[in-house]
Amino acid sequence: MRKIFSIALLFICLSQQLEAQVKKPAAKVKKDVVASNVNKNVKPETDFFEFANGGWIKANPIPAEQSSWGIGNLVIEENTKRLRKICEDASHLKVVKKGSPEQIIGDFWRTAMDTVKIETEGLKPIATLLESIDGVKNTDKLMVMVAWLKTLGSSTMFSDFVGQDAKNSEVMTYQLYQGGLGLPEREYYFKDDSTTIAIRKAYLNYISTMLIYAETDKTEAARAADRILSLETRLAQVSRKMEDLRDPYANYNKMSLEDLQKETPNIRWQSYIPLISSNHKLDSVIVGQPEFFKTLDSLLISTPIEDWKAYLKFNLLSDYAAVLPDKFGVASFEFNKLMSGAKVRRPRWKRMIQLQEGAMGELMGQSYVKEFFNEKAKHRYEVMVQDIKTALKDRISHLDWMSENTKQKAYDKLEAIKAKVGYPEKWKDFSSMQIDNKSLTKNYFMSRLWWHEYEFSKLGKPVDRDEWDMTPQTYNAYYNPSNNEIVLPAGIFTIPGYRDEEVDDAVVYGYGGASTIGHEITHGFDDEGRQFDAQGNLQSWWTSEDEAAFIQRSDVMVRQFDGYEPVKGYHINGRATLGENIADLGGILLGIEAFKKTKQYKEGKPIAGYTPMQRYFMGYALGWLNHTREEQEKNRLLTDVHSPAKY
Repeated sequence: MRKIFSIALLFICLSQQLEAQVKKPAAKVKKDVVASNVNKNVKPETDFFEFANGGWIKANPIPAEQSSWGIGNLVIEENTKRLRKICEDASHLKVVKKGSPEQIIGDFWRTAMDTVKIETEGLKPIATLLESIDGVKNTDKLMVMVAWLKTLGSSTMFSDFVGQDAKNSEVMTYQLYQGGLGLPEREYYFKDDSTTIAIRKAYLNYISTMLIYAETDKTEAARAADRILSLETRLAQVSRKMEDLRDPYANYNKMSLEDLQKETPNIRWQSYIPLISSNHKLDSVIVGQPEFFKTLDSLLISTPIEDWKAYLKFNLLSDYAAVLPDKFGVASFEFNKLMSGAKVRRPRWKRMIQLQEGAMGELMGQSYVKEFFNEKAKHRYEVMVQDIKTALKDRISHLDWMSENTKQKAYDKLEAIKAKVGYPEKWKDFSSMQIDNKSLTKNYFMSRLWWHEYEFSKLGKPVDRDEWDMTPQTYNAYYNPSNNEIVLPAGIFTIPGYRDEEVDDAVVYGYGGASTIGHEITHGFDDEGRQFDAQGNLQSWWTSEDEAAFIQRSDVMVRQFDGYEPVKGYHINGRATLGENIADLGGILLGIEAFKKTKQYKEGKPIAGYTPMQRYFMGYALGWLNHTREEQEKNRLLTDVHSPAKY
């Protein structure tokens, strides 16, 4: 009886286990990371972009709040949600130490989301600035006002900043650059197609609307808008074109402060500079475009002071629209959507995450990397960097048009390239940023002031070559010629919905190795980067024959891209985009050579019906997965040094 009972009990248990397994839902199988994007109705040799990405593009229309939609947007959306949680968790803490990351992040977020208080305060947070602008009586006082606005992050009148001396990369210098334009790029002031003319008309309306919101008489606001556009047009006339800004020698004009004062006598630099840099005495400055500042100097006298005051007031309102009552942000969106093509504004929390990232992105990044980018992933890409550097050294050795002398110097530069992967080894200290829970506008101003003082405090100090200029969560990367370094934030390697270890090498070498690592390394040898040596100094290391051979080959790419017309009447600017196009070509070639050394390539086993090399190219295409509204495409063709994704 006991034996029969035991058998029966065993049968019941097995039945219950089987029933539980039947009821348990099957684990959801993820789609293949690249095969799921394919448009099988297109042959890859006919239109590879459409073949590799067309299926996804057809199934994923551009959301109303976006100007484009693709892999970058997906990463940014995912990271935005992660950052929101970081901000909200910090804002819910009851007791925090003053100056701690939790206090700074939490208080900024609270004020950013307190729309009732923002609307109640109106223009009170900037009342003193508006009154000071109204009180300007002459050009000397005008420049004092410009200095004040610039310490708060305004882009008014011109651009000035602290950066490495291109010809002496160990030194941080004060630099002047053209700027002060309210439209995205100089061509918007002169292009005469119907789209651009409509944008200029809308710009006039935008200017007058912002001034009216600041209690300017409607008739006077309209007159001021005309005068501001006229003033900016004169600045645009002496602003260099996008392609001309790529010549590092032409945009490097070092002079003493005395010589600068002689060239521009109406700008009292001896009074202006101490207002923006009180802790360091300057004796020289690097001027990017001297002709711009000569014209600005004459405009200070020839333009009525009332026009300049209206210009400063509009700049103030436009620059800080995001932290003022909502009608200012709505006006800004309604104008800018003519260039972006977006149909609706993004929800407030997304706009405020972007604002807060600009204020303290690296501080938020400290929490981000703890959870979303582990050491194993970091190591994978550090190894990939070395594989790709090795591939480039091999390619250089086989060049039949480059002399041995130039090759040796190219090897030296390649070997010296420093790779920063994932996140900084040393984080910035934000504890002195004065953030509280009282006012978003005040908090934003204090963050801008903190950044201004942080940057200008570098004058006279050794260059910090460990510093990062991007946050870890950024979906981007860069090559810095003055440091001879590539910086690869964790965000650029993200594939939404997939952990790093779930993606095969073929896709990763195409997606991260080619379009990011190989791309950035190649920037060190593109039309601009090649002019800097291994130590990051603007100094020729090419023989004249090798330089001529390089230019001959790069001119082929200029002509090729000049021929592309993504939107009728709007061609790619082959000269302006040359550096990025060279980096794209170099990246994909280097990625292939590095991938050929992997186990996956050597075994040759297909995944989801595609060979390893096919998956490599599909992985590269994944890095450009994107479709864009026509308005935004036109804008990028005029303002962006990158060619559109398909090209």
